[in-house]
Amino acid sequence: MSKRKTLLSTAGYPRPEAAFGGRIGRTFAESRPDQPRPVTAPEKAPNVLIVLLDDVGFAQFSTFGGLIPTPALDRLADEGLRYNRFHTTALCTPSRAAMLTGRNAHVSGNGSVTEMSSGFPGYNCAWPKSVACIAEILRQNGYGTAAIGKWHNTPNWESGPQGPFDRWPTGLGFEYFYGFIGGATNQWNPTLFENTRPVRHRAKSQHYHFTTEMTDKSLEWIRSMDVADPDKPFFLWYAPGATHAPHHVSKDWIDRFKGQFDDGWDVYRERAFERQKAMGVIPPQAKLTPRPPEIPAWDTLGEDERRLFARMMEVFAAFTAQTDDEIGRLLDGLEALGKKDNTLVLYVVGDNGASGEGGLTGNANGVCYFNGVPETIDDMLAHFDDLGGPNHYNHFPAGWAWAMNTPFKWVKRVASHLGGVRNPLVVSWPERIADKGGLRQQFYHVVDVFPTVLDAAGIAMPDSVNGAPQKPIDGVSMLPSFDSEEAPEVRHVQYFEALSNRAIYDNGWWAGTREVLPWKPKPDELDPEKSVWELYHLDRDFSQADDLADEHPEMLARLKDLFWIEAARNQVLPLDARGSERMNDALALGKKERPVYDFYPGVYGILETSAPDVKNRSFAIEAEFALAQETDEGVLMALGGRIGGYALLVRDRRLEFHYNFCGIDLTKVISDEPLAMRSIHARLDFAYDGGGMGKGGEFTLTIDGARAARKRIERTVPRMFSRESLDVGMDLNSPVGDYAAPFEFTGQLKRVRICLK
Repeated sequence: MSKRKTLLSTAGYPRPEAAFGGRIGRTFAESRPDQPRPVTAPEKAPNVLIVLLDDVGFAQFSTFGGLIPTPALDRLADEGLRYNRFHTTALCTPSRAAMLTGRNAHVSGNGSVTEMSSGFPGYNCAWPKSVACIAEILRQNGYGTAAIGKWHNTPNWESGPQGPFDRWPTGLGFEYFYGFIGGATNQWNPTLFENTRPVRHRAKSQHYHFTTEMTDKSLEWIRSMDVADPDKPFFLWYAPGATHAPHHVSKDWIDRFKGQFDDGWDVYRERAFERQKAMGVIPPQAKLTPRPPEIPAWDTLGEDERRLFARMMEVFAAFTAQTDDEIGRLLDGLEALGKKDNTLVLYVVGDNGASGEGGLTGNANGVCYFNGVPETIDDMLAHFDDLGGPNHYNHFPAGWAWAMNTPFKWVKRVASHLGGVRNPLVVSWPERIADKGGLRQQFYHVVDVFPTVLDAAGIAMPDSVNGAPQKPIDGVSMLPSFDSEEAPEVRHVQYFEALSNRAIYDNGWWAGTREVLPWKPKPDELDPEKSVWELYHLDRDFSQADDLADEHPEMLARLKDLFWIEAARNQVLPLDARGSERMNDALALGKKERPVYDFYPGVYGILETSAPDVKNRSFAIEAEFALAQETDEGVLMALGGRIGGYALLVRDRRLEFHYNFCGIDLTKVISDEPLAMRSIHARLDFAYDGGGMGKGGEFTLTIDGARAARKRIERTVPRMFSRESLDVGMDLNSPVGDYAAPFEFTGQLKRVRICLK
């Protein structure tokens, strides 16, 4: 089928205003009007739906041989194409940036997740204007644009109400945004934004789940577009938090998978591998790579471990299945509107491989991982029946992540191996794709999505966008492969890097070196001269099973040199293998700290990254409020939620301070005497012990200058409370302590002040 007619090339967007083509006389009768015409998309330009999942393995969905039934994706693949050699970057933020810009992630400053950004060009997360987002280009060519779900490309220091909002979705070409900012959210109590404003607490049904809500929002937006202008094409970026931790899903979904994973991850790998071969999604000569020694064999685990880990996988499978069901509902909505045939769906099944960030034993509270706080098997078994529910932030063990990535080695963050970077891709476009259910085996990368969409729409890449000259596109169009499985391979070289794990692909050959594992940060300085590289010939070795480094030293040496060339060209340097230190640097980067912060009623939805940082230091919280009735109560200020945070509140005419340590310990400091019925000045002081991160200290409550309570705490949260917000006069998300959110304050709140010492 011939390609759609491409728009005439233009030097830049926006286009110059059209000259008036009518005639102006002295009167209307002597004149001829010429109404300015809005820019319209090329004739028959398709709607574009990009579905991007999070932390998904190659063998997770049944569509690519996984053991979790995913009928919606199966259906989409049966009417479109499966791609089995599509690649991501091993991390969330970089994959998203590459997909949206058509440039390698480091070129846009998005070489790492925003939580680990640093002050170097490839890693500062400061998306430059010279790298336009595809939404802006489509918008200026007559498309309606929306981003719904996860947005992980706004720098920490720009994620607050102060802006600037240039690097929020609405500043990058999306006319509508509804979702969360950052790497993950609580699916039961998400901190959400509509455009740039936080979403206040809303009544939720007992069946509320964020993936369900974002599907509702997507259908609402598409339907409103259709009512206003049915001929105007849309571009929808649909990016669930699934299946990134926390693995949150309702019990009825979990019950469907009871007992299905009792045989463990080794058996899962074997079964999935055989199914992949039977389905033809991997070649018959492919080998199943062995279990790495760092991951224990299932049969060496104790009975309690096997029971717990199997349950964690049941929850994860349920989360996967529920997500597929919601995407099926979105596709059904498109079909009901008659928009299915001319909608190009690019369904990227994961922005990286399945995640091993749960470590070797998983966790009931994923924030424990980021804070370096271990959870014991007994700790987690105590919550066995509640995993997946609103009280936990659970993540499965790395062994299951490895199994999800069958037949490849390793997991998310490990860019040196295919388990971290090879993700399934399904493409559907009924009006264009004739080879229904076909398989494509060309080597592609997320950077290729951008030019593919422009090519399909018939839109030229401009030299400049909004006055900013544009950097060259690194991606290549996949459109030829839509028409033929024999389309020549056009991506010949591609580098990979994530947290210093790195690789280089060159015409079928792959060289890579692994420096760190997700649960095992590098304890010493990175020395590239000591890096151990592996070499694979992927044209003959689909799964990266046979290391040829010793057999072809000349090839390996050439590829290592090529990596450094590509690294220098794409702003990959300097390599940085640090873990917690890098997270701490990212929190401080670009943040203007001051000693005193005043907050007033009506302030809510401030992300922790933009809130005053009270960790690892002394601080004070002051509150000025008045009680008019004995029943007046509620939260004066709260940050975080069930998995970590703090809150100052009034209850039963007592002043209370709650400090939640990683969902493990809740410390409550409560005033000795009832509060008077008048204006009150309350203060909470924390005297930090010092001597490092996460140390203890003493809390002191005072009311109108008189000491009201004192309590000591032996450990504090060192790095991250949670992914929930700071709210004044209420707690919009999950409760920090033993009260029911939002617990809005019913008295008169004048001001809350945080003082950093």
